Amino acid sequence: MVQTNKLLLTAAIFLGLAINTIQAQVQMTKEQIQFYTADWKGERFPDGRPKVPDALLQRLKNVSIEEAWGVMRGEGYHNQFEAGWKMIHRDKVFVGRALTAQYMPLRPDVDNPVKAKGKAEGRIGAPNSWPIDMLQNGDVYVADGYGKVIDGTLIGDNLGNSIYAKSKTGVVFDAGVRDLEGLEEIEGFNAAVRDFDPSFINQMMLTSINAPIRIGRATVLPGDLVLVKKEGVIFIPAHLAEKVILQAEFISLTDQFGHQRLREGKYTPGEIDTKWTATIKADFVKWLDQNPDKIPMPRKDLDAFMKGKDW
Repeated sequence: MVQTNKLLLTAAIFLGLAINTIQAQVQMTKEQIQFYTADWKGERFPDGRPKVPDALLQRLKNVSIEEAWGVMRGEGYHNQFEAGWKMIHRDKVFVGRALTAQYMPLRPDVDNPVKAKGKAEGRIGAPNSWPIDMLQNGDVYVADGYGKVIDGTLIGDNLGNSIYAKSKTGVVFDAGVRDLEGLEEIEGFNAAVRDFDPSFINQMMLTSINAPIRIGRATVLPGDLVLVKKEGVIFIPAHLAEKVILQAEFISLTDQFGHQRLREGKYTPGEIDTKWTATIKADFVKWLDQNPDKIPMPRKDLDAFMKGKDW
């Protein structure tokens, strides 16, 4: 009897924890976000998301997808890129910190408690507007809409205006959007989505905000840096942001130097494409001194990076 009571008590405790976890999943708690992003040691937003400095966001715009992809693969991150998007402005790059949301096919016994909890928390409007209300300047609203386009349009031009007013960036939706002409008129706003459709959101429900989500073949955490270019979208873990950006910028500099010297006929491709000699390294440093406008990072950071690098 005593053993049975203990088992019942244990089951009740686990049931209570499960209920609390389900409730918390609508919006991840600060502690949960910190758990998933524990490798980030810098500043955080009040909600717990990593706050990568604005200066790095601006530098990220000039990093190529290939450079960022290569650095992350070297760090063991093989699942951070997704292609196959339609963009409002294909040739306009945008970047930001991910605020994530997950949607699923509608199921009333899940949707109704979520809506009730949102109402109790003072959330306004339909659930697809709740993540928008949380956006900060420099955020990118990233949503897993399981690829739904018809009846899967997460925003139209009204919500698009609200998003841009808060974030000054755009959205990445594994779903659709509507009101394309209206969205095009929002100066500075951009979006990477699966497609455009005149239908409105139907038979979908919001299940989490700022939880880890899947975007195609990529895993995205809240606070990841988002780089959107015409090739696709790459998601950079916050704790790797500075390393990825600095190393990608260095690769870009060595490429610029190498291409120039090859055009000038100063070196052969074999000399540039293999480990550089001391002569080439010294020439590169001289080239940097002569072209300070080409250096995107603080020079002291570049010098420190080169000092510890075997290249």
